[in-house]
Parts: sequence; structure tokens; C-alpha cells
Amino acid sequence: MNRSAKRRYLLVLSVAVGLCANQTVATADHHSPNPNIVLILADDLGYGDIGSYNPHSRIQTPHMDQLAEEGMRFTDAHSPSAVCTPTRYALLTGRYAWRSRLKSGVLWGYSPLLIEPDLATLPSLLQSAGYYTAAVGKWHLGFTNNEPNFYERPPEQQGGLGTGARIAPGPNEVGFDYFFGIPASLDMKPYVYIENGRPVRPLTGRLVEASVSRRGGGSGFWRKGEIAEGFDHQSVLPTLTGRAVDQIAELATNDAERPFFLYLALTAPHTPWLADPKFQGTTGAGHYGDFVADVDSAVGQVIDALAHAGVEDRTMVIVTSDNGAHWTDSDKQEFDHLANGSWRGQKGDIHEGGHRVPLIVRWPGNVPENVSNDHLVSLTDLGATLASLLGMDLPDNSAVDSVDFSATLLGRHDEQVPRPAMINHSFHGMFAIREGPWKLIEGLGSGGFTPPQQVKPEAGGPAVQLYNLDRDPGETLNLASEEPEMVARLLQSLAAIRDSDEAH
Repeated sequence: MNRSAKRRYLLVLSVAVGLCANQTVATADHHSPNPNIVLILADDLGYGDIGSYNPHSRIQTPHMDQLAEEGMRFTDAHSPSAVCTPTRYALLTGRYAWRSRLKSGVLWGYSPLLIEPDLATLPSLLQSAGYYTAAVGKWHLGFTNNEPNFYERPPEQQGGLGTGARIAPGPNEVGFDYFFGIPASLDMKPYVYIENGRPVRPLTGRLVEASVSRRGGGSGFWRKGEIAEGFDHQSVLPTLTGRAVDQIAELATNDAERPFFLYLALTAPHTPWLADPKFQGTTGAGHYGDFVADVDSAVGQVIDALAHAGVEDRTMVIVTSDNGAHWTDSDKQEFDHLANGSWRGQKGDIHEGGHRVPLIVRWPGNVPENVSNDHLVSLTDLGATLASLLGMDLPDNSAVDSVDFSATLLGRHDEQVPRPAMINHSFHGMFAIREGPWKLIEGLGSGGFTPPQQVKPEAGGPAVQLYNLDRDPGETLNLASEEPEMVARLLQSLAAIRDSDEAH
């Protein structure tokens, strides 16, 4: 058995026997048996943007397509919410965001931290297993405990990198050893880089609102507000990608014995759509499509960095999105591109287009290659799954909505079990529950960005939506009136999950 094969054998063996977090296995090359983990979360990337999910995509995505060929592509994976903040909360905590103070919508750049004190998180769990944890990119989960706003202090009181008061709590207080990124979405003030709780540059300018570039008449979209010295929107994606690449090189070289977890939360293809000039005009989906191509390039740079550092074979790479694409019916008609595939709706909506997302996992020697898997998965499930792969027990009352799908990921079909009920949530707080092929939406309308957002029930008509996704994947036929027993059962399941802090 060669050295690489032996390392893979020992890693799989460690999963099978359930090693405790503080146990180690010495392999032939003395590396930790636990894999490095790189989790890339795109911002508003649609199910139908990636070529491996949509052969008719008008966008070229060679790096993500190659990743899918080398790993597993999930076709029934879902963000827990149809918008970004609640998905990020759920991904990092294994807990639906509607259990927190955020019942609808998203946070803003000046919002206080959403993650509750002392709540176990994915990075803190990995820290306890000996991982170095780094976050690069869009945070959008708030800073501080609602104290007087740090950003509103005069520049001379803010300090620069390594000086002045810290903005805390933030990423460093919930499990990340290192953070570099921006507070919220790229179209939300304040426009500033933060590194380990401190602004890299002071906020000395004011930015006027910009128009959207959907039709080529604007330079992007962002809200007016405070901006730091030298902050340039178009350079954010390459800056964050470069910082992630640097982290990989540094960790692989300086601390090669210690596994690392890198959470790369991209700011794209969320607005403003400002692709690098080399991608502008290269796709058939306008400014948005060009920005998706830029995202694919960023993924490729991270993959190349892992290969260059010599850690590609012992690194699990996960690529997904925080919700569906913000892609309207008029966008579909103009560009002949289905950013959300054939699913109904878009970002913000409770229908499938709002929360059915791409999920690609590559782990050489462990995850089967070039496999398309239709197992039902929620991004909340990453916590329980990674804990299982590392042989760890989750702390009590943590990751209560997270379900282990490690058997599916490793191709152990005889150990697979159907996922229990899954909850999805829209921008305006509309709930949906999924059990097998059945999906019940607690209300009428999209609950999000697509009109009509809310629909008043007609006299004698259904007050909910019920779809069988096996027979009707486009959610075109509401079966609520024909299936009253199924409606009652799913409403009961929804209430039981929603009213309890316990899993399922």
C-alpha cells in the first residue's frame, strides 16, 4: 500500500470507529488524519448557473464543473433560507435562524452579532478538534453587542490595522482564529475591510447610491453610506480570493501538522455585478453571467492553491450558495438563461428557486467521483456531518437542526436513511416544510421577491400550498384541497419543529 493510499485508508478507518476529538492517528507522512476543509459559500449563485447542473447554462464554469467531476454533486440540496443572513447563521450553528431574534429579512452592516453567546458553532467545534479556523469574505452576521456604534466614531478614534478599539464580538468570538472581510453585502454600508475585529482603513468618505447594471445602464448597485479610504467595489472579489490563497499557502507551510478550516464567503455574484474586465462580455447572461464566470475563476484559484501547497489530496472542498439567484422573469426572457434552473421562483422566494442550491463536495479517496446524488440535504446539516466524519459528538443543545449525511457523502448506500422533515424560510418569513416528495408552504404567494408576495385566501379555497415535487417539480399544481390529510400532517410536523428547540 503506497503512502497516499495508506493515509486514505486510515482516515476512513478513523471515521468508521468513531475517534474522539482529542485522538490522533499517525500516518506514514505524519499528517493529522483529519482532512483540511475548505467551504466556499457563493453569494446568490443559482442552481442553473453551473454547467454540471444545467447543460444549457449561458455561462462557462469550467472549474466548478471539474470539481463536480472529481466529487459528488447534490441535486436536492437547500439553503435553510432564501436570503443570506439566516442561511449563514444556520450553516455556522446548525440551527434555523428563525430560532434567533431574526424572524425575517437580513441584517445590515451596522447590526449587532446574531449568533448567541456560548452557542457552539461549526468553527468552534473544529477548533476543539485541533483545527486552525479562518474566515475570509462576507460576514453579514453582525458585530458588537449593540453597543454605541464603532463605525460612527471619528476616524481618529477608530484606529488602523492593529491599533485602536476592536469591533467585538464578531467572527473571532464565535470560533474563528482569523477573519478578514467585509461586514455585510457588497451593496451595504459601511464599505470597509475588517481584519480580526479592526478596520484596515478608517471610514473617511461618503458614497452616493449607484444604479443597477442589469441593462447596461449603470455601474453596479450599492446603497449610499460610509466608505473607507481606498475601498473599491470591483477589487473586493479578487482581494478576498487572494487573501484565501495566501491563507492556504501560509497554513500548509507554517503549520503543516495542523488541519485547517477555511470558510471563504464570496461577495459574488451578488450585486453590484462588477466582473473583472477579462470576464466582461464573455458570457450570454449579461453582467450577472460575467460575474458568475469571475466566481468560477475564484474557485479555480483556490483549487490551484491547494494543489500548489501539496494538500489537495487531503482537503475536503465544499462549494455551495447561500440562496438562489436574483433572476427575474424578464432576465430569463432577455438572456435565455435559467439561473435557477427550471425551479420556480428566485432569491427571497419560498419556492424551489429561492433555496434549492448547488452543493458540490470533493474529498479525494473518500467521496466517490463524478456522482450525482438526489439525497435531500440542508446546509444546516454540515455541522452534524463534519462532526460524524471526525468522530466527534456534538455538544448538548447544539446544531439542533443539523442531520448527519456522512453515509451518503461517503457512498455507503446501505447506511443511508431518508432525511427527516426539512424547513425552509423566505425573505418575508413564510415557512415551508418538506417530507419526502411533499412540500407544504404555510401561505399563498412567493413570500419573497416575486409578485405576488402574499395572496389572501379565497372563500372556501386553500390557505396553504401543497406540492408533490416528484410529480410536479415546477410547483404548478396546488394539491392542498385534494390532500387535506397530508396538509394536516405536514402542518402538525411544522408546528412541532417550530415550537421546539430540539431536533426534529
